[in-house]
Amino acid sequence: MNGIEGVYPALITPFTEDDEIDVGGLKRLVEYVEEGGVAGIVPCGTTGESATLSHEEHRRVIDIVIEAAKVPVIAGTGSNNTKEAIELTKHAEDAGADACLLITPYYNKPNVKGLKEHFKKIGDAVDIPLILYNIPSRTGQNISAETQIELATEVPNLKGVKEASGDLKQVGKIIQMAKERDLDFTVIAGDDFLTLPIMSLGGKGVISVAANIAPGEMTEMVDAMLKGELEKAKELNLRLFSLFNAMFLETNPIPVKHAARMMGLPAGHVRPPLGELSKANEEKLRQVLTDLGMI
Repeated sequence: MNGIEGVYPALITPFTEDDEIDVGGLKRLVEYVEEGGVAGIVPCGTTGESATLSHEEHRRVIDIVIEAAKVPVIAGTGSNNTKEAIELTKHAEDAGADACLLITPYYNKPNVKGLKEHFKKIGDAVDIPLILYNIPSRTGQNISAETQIELATEVPNLKGVKEASGDLKQVGKIIQMAKERDLDFTVIAGDDFLTLPIMSLGGKGVISVAANIAPGEMTEMVDAMLKGELEKAKELNLRLFSLFNAMFLETNPIPVKHAARMMGLPAGHVRPPLGELSKANEEKLRQVLTDLGMI
């Protein structure tokens, strides 16, 4: 995989009424986002409900997406259990993934030494490119710019970070430090809202929730930024801003799966402990999709 650039939908995982993986639906979702021109696909992330997938289901989703996709696949293989993360990452590598996305260990809240050892052990175990996933709101812990750069220096196959800290000062510092050290380390936005600000600092794209249902417009916006067409990118960002808001009316991926169902895309329910979207928020979501001409 030659660099991380563009739009990568954090793909939802569709379930059948019997709570099984909807294999045909998953393949259709891959086809749908590819029709929108996305640069790649990220299965088994937070949006894919990885926390409620069994290990067997996790591996199966990755296998199905890799088999179906014509674009690069960045498989979510992180865990708060280092051994488990290694096993999942090895499977993705063997299955033909192009890279793996590794979330900060959640709940454990390791110290910096433990945090670094976690990622080093995974890096030592595989040759596949690795991408950090820094999302303190989910994990309770931020990976500082200094720690990210130290890891990028010490782990040769660590090639970038999905930054969802919401801290633009930190994002700028990562990009600056990587450039000063001549590191092959890319920052990609982990939040649709912050795609343009992060790209203006030197980020190269986004791993996106909204791209599940608006892959074409998200791709158009990010491509405009990559080409330096700022006014066009700003115009598209403003058009999509209500959608970005709607995707977080409740905990992700509750709204995006509901939106997919409204649009006739395969999605199914969200697994417990998540609950379905409230009636009030359903109406807000419907209005946004209607205004955008998506339903």
